[in-house]
Amino acid sequence: MEIRNIFCVGRNYRLHAEELGNEVPKSPMIFAKPTHALAEASGQTIQLPGDRGEVHYEAELVIRIGKPYQHGMTVDQLVDHLALGIDFTLRDVQSELKKKGHPWLPAKGFRNSAVLTSFREFPGEQACKQTDFSLRKNGQQVQRGNISDMLFDLQTVIDFIASHFGLGEGDIIYTGTPAGVGPVANGDRLQLLWGDEVLGECVIKLV
Repeated sequence: MEIRNIFCVGRNYRLHAEELGNEVPKSPMIFAKPTHALAEASGQTIQLPGDRGEVHYEAELVIRIGKPYQHGMTVDQLVDHLALGIDFTLRDVQSELKKKGHPWLPAKGFRNSAVLTSFREFPGEQACKQTDFSLRKNGQQVQRGNISDMLFDLQTVIDFIASHFGLGEGDIIYTGTPAGVGPVANGDRLQLLWGDEVLGECVIKLV
């Protein structure tokens, strides 16, 4: 399935913003990742940088835009598929970049930093609110979220991205991570779940 642009929403869950000591935003915080960052969560080993400080997992619901955006179109008209993803972050690098007021790309855009499960048909926004997504690390749940808890809902995020950057078929959006982010270690097994169903998993290798 074609993927064009990768947009990500930062600090879209209040408790996550607070756990990192960040100010809760007043409007969507959008950043991007290069397509070289994509890595499929199909049970394989994924290599991540082991020499740039801590690497943190951030589990997220990911939506795919199925047609060119036109003003007034709803989420259910625009989104054709969903997946789960992990927005890996070089946390120490990010902290230094924030201190300097520099862009986050070096902390967010490295290879394999955008892990993604296989896509499934989007059931509609309201149906998505009936199902939690979660992340397990070595069999233990470390994150659990629901899009109903987002600071900025899917419609707000979509309209904001479209008006500021453009939005079209094949673009995907990582919609933000709930509380519970933390570091990965060499050999960790991560599993992404939609309800009780495992949609994807991977094993971490720090190099």
